[in-house]
Amino acid sequence: MKLIGANASPYVRKVRIVMAEKKIDFEHVIENPWAPDTKVPESNPLGKVPCLVMEDGGAVFDSRVIVEYLDTINPVNKLIPASGRARVEVRCWEALGDGMCDAAILARLEGQRPKVQQSADWVARQMGKVEQALAAAARGLGDKPWCAGNTFTLADIATGCALGYLDFRYAQIEWRKTYPNLSKLADKLAARASFAETAPVV
Repeated sequence: MKLIGANASPYVRKVRIVMAEKKIDFEHVIENPWAPDTKVPESNPLGKVPCLVMEDGGAVFDSRVIVEYLDTINPVNKLIPASGRARVEVRCWEALGDGMCDAAILARLEGQRPKVQQSADWVARQMGKVEQALAAAARGLGDKPWCAGNTFTLADIATGCALGYLDFRYAQIEWRKTYPNLSKLADKLAARASFAETAPVV
């Protein structure tokens, strides 16, 4: 299998961490979907990463779909509960983490537009979503060792990737001071090989 995606993408990182935790071999093809000569649309018509290309050439895209698939093909280290409330809880944590990344990335992209075209209101709205997501994550985590249940799951991976992205792109946000329980979780996750080996880079 080949995983197409940039090292800076928190969504690509999420998939890479899942593959590492589940001990799935793959080739990482680094591709910038924003580059004029990008080949991403050849595998994903939406032109987005990550994209998982199978041995037969078929492609799976959107990080949530990819990790769902990966968790079913290898029984090692199950990351998503099979059914019921536990499954929904993990997937909601994933949606929260991904949504935090969505908002942070939209704000960053707005800041890269020509100054006269930028909307301060749009940036403020997106960063407000980031703050709301951080507060919700901190409340949900409380003093528990993991986000959902008593074990490491996709909930922790998605949350850790979102927090890692904020550290990477928004060092000015002092979320660690405001939410020490999230900071503790982030540090614990950073010590795992799967997180250390996938730290975002430009």
